[in-house]
Amino acid sequence: MLGPVKIIPDPLRQEDQVGVATGLAWTETGGETLTIEATYVAGKGAIQLTGQLGDVMKESAQTALSHVKTRAEEFGLSRNFFSEHDIHLHVPAGAIPKDGPSAGVTIATALISLFTGVAVRKDVAMTGEITLLGRVLPVGGIKEKVLAAIRQDVFHLILPRANEKDLVELPKHLRSKIEVTLADDIDEVLKVSLAKDLGSGSKKKKTRHRPSGGSMEPRAFH
Repeated sequence: MLGPVKIIPDPLRQEDQVGVATGLAWTETGGETLTIEATYVAGKGAIQLTGQLGDVMKESAQTALSHVKTRAEEFGLSRNFFSEHDIHLHVPAGAIPKDGPSAGVTIATALISLFTGVAVRKDVAMTGEITLLGRVLPVGGIKEKVLAAIRQDVFHLILPRANEKDLVELPKHLRSKIEVTLADDIDEVLKVSLAKDLGSGSKKKKTRHRPSGGSMEPRAFH
């Protein structure tokens, strides 16, 4: 009687996966969930970014990767790992342009999951800009992003601590549905977003690498 289903569950979020993280985006038509996939292959240290990403989002990806590189030994990666492998980051829904800095923590989470072999929880979504030192900075569109997560039945959210003030904009009946983790740095993000303790996952990798539009279209800003 109501016609076709208007909200379709994300098929990429059916289970905990290595190298796949769920972010939150703001668009001109409201908030959206955003899946980020990461993988690597033998190569010469290149990074490939696909999914019609804007310049700011590409810079966020570079920043996230640089932070991860500084912690390569901690994640059990060899000294030559990044010079011997190419990294590919993909954001599906390639027909929709995407830009902005707040996918940084999601990208970093997907990369760290990939390199440690520890899956990312499918029931957690996140947003926040990341710095080279791993700090998590505030972003915009919190209300719209939270509503997008609830529409996809994601109720545990990771937000920058500086965005705590934005939660007051949410109606009480929505605020009561969600669990929010406020993070100052990427390590606080990882404690919640990964399916198991990162320490136990990274130790397993000490001796072996585990791979793992137009004007009428909404434009996503992260």
